[in-house]
Amino acid sequence: MSRIDRRTLLGTAGLALAATGARAAPEGIGARAAPEGPGGTAPAAPTPAADVTRTLARYVVGARYEDLPEAVRREGTRTFLNWVGVAIGGSHHETLDVAVSALAPFSGPAQAGLFGRTERFDIMNAAFLNGVSSHIFDYDDTHLKTVIHPAGPVASAILAYAEMHPVSGADFLNALVLGVETECRIGNAVYPNHYDVGWHITGTAGVFGAAAAAGKLMGLNERQMVWALGLAASQPVGLRESFGSMNKSFNPGRAAANGLFAAILAAKNYTSSDGMIEAKRGWANTVSTKQDYRAITDGLGTRYEALLNTYKPFACGIVMHPAIDAAVQLRDENRLTPDEIERVTMKVHPLVLELTGKTTPRSGLEGKFSIYHAVAVALVEGAGGEKQFSDRAVRDPVITALRGRVAPVVDAAIKPEQVDLTITLKDGRSLNRFIAHAIGSVERPMSDAALERKFTDIAEGILPDPQTRRVLDLCWRIAALPQAGEVARAGAQA
Repeated sequence: MSRIDRRTLLGTAGLALAATGARAAPEGIGARAAPEGPGGTAPAAPTPAADVTRTLARYVVGARYEDLPEAVRREGTRTFLNWVGVAIGGSHHETLDVAVSALAPFSGPAQAGLFGRTERFDIMNAAFLNGVSSHIFDYDDTHLKTVIHPAGPVASAILAYAEMHPVSGADFLNALVLGVETECRIGNAVYPNHYDVGWHITGTAGVFGAAAAAGKLMGLNERQMVWALGLAASQPVGLRESFGSMNKSFNPGRAAANGLFAAILAAKNYTSSDGMIEAKRGWANTVSTKQDYRAITDGLGTRYEALLNTYKPFACGIVMHPAIDAAVQLRDENRLTPDEIERVTMKVHPLVLELTGKTTPRSGLEGKFSIYHAVAVALVEGAGGEKQFSDRAVRDPVITALRGRVAPVVDAAIKPEQVDLTITLKDGRSLNRFIAHAIGSVERPMSDAALERKFTDIAEGILPDPQTRRVLDLCWRIAALPQAGEVARAGAQA
């Protein structure tokens, strides 16, 4: 697919929404009016390319929790809760077992814990490991304009820091929102071109969010924050070729550790260029053929990317969610069993097969990139959670057999957030469901209750129910906690 075609289709889907000021609502998928800042301040005039890094640093250093609109605080809290849940859920996957075993002999002092586990590591390794854990199931939050998973790099870095250096919950939440703003705005500036050539944008942009958030908690001044962002720019990590392997979850983990590393160095006056984002040989010009610097600087403090964050009801790539939603609805409404189904056809956007076209996945991780498996398991088990993307599910003979009867067909008239799915039964009946926006999208967001159910489901078998309930309660009350690190301690295994 050509870059132009890809950009057009993503714009249509709302996955590459143009940056807008507070006076204009975002368009497309995930449209949510972003509130104006204190006093209804209008967005600032476009910033010259030469001032981008410094303008962003100045905003992060000066931004206060008290200035965050209530809606932004609430979405930041939901982002944090969802991240904690998925980090607990991935904590005993083989991927994390391998990483913990590999790094344990080299860890420094036991400064921070891991969700769902007993081990403690130095903060750099703890940030990396919790970041890996939170992305293993591909169940984390998604900023649909850029397909960045914002919380993994940012929350992993600052929660590790908060265990070593006590910070209030309000300061923590402010830093989390600022980190999300930083990484998503930088992602907006280079998406989709940057992503199209093969970069995993959660890693490459996420490192900026981790550096900004950690630097905020460390009390960096403007000059030091410029250096932190510059050091982050020198550490892009993540390629899309890694998708379907353990390497994919490495990327947000490494971004978390790299961002924390950058902030720690900058706090001691380790210098960098003043324009590492926008300079001729800086980050944006090196990793992308598109540079829209207004997307980074326009509306700082008045327009919040955090309000466009979404949460997955299904543990896989977002482009498969409409098909899973349709399959589950038809299964439940008609009480279907696999032996009744002759075939499943569906009209999908070309992006679906480009990203999730694996016909014979060999592992649960590969299953997350197979539209064939996703629909088959949804019809058999009526769900799309992490259990449905396990090695067990991918190898289940009933699911495997049905997978062979799933036939996606590319239709340019179908938008990426849509699907037109038809099930033909052996008795001759035909069942159809068109999905315009899947559950979990901005148009059909997960409720607080649904987020709690997701949390408890993925924590089951890892933490006792009373402990899970306590961690949930702490997440909802993060802004009021005297010490944010209490969440990390509560979420570790005894």
